[in-house]
Amino acid sequence: MTYVRTKLKLESMAEGEVLEVFLRGEDPVKSVPRSAAEEGHELLSLELAAADTWRLLLRKKRRL
Repeated sequence: MTYVRTKLKLESMAEGEVLEVFLRGEDPVKSVPRSAAEEGHELLSLELAAADTWRLLLRKKRRL
């Protein structure tokens, strides 16, 4: 479910904008960055923000 929300937000953004996403749990930390990359978005960083929360930065893909 987490990537669905991320994807909806990315769709509402302009090309090249950066989205900050906070993730909890092992599955979202693995699946959200992978799914975003598969759709062509750029993974800028994935870092531990708190004991059980990860901070993900994505740049929305640019159309060719």
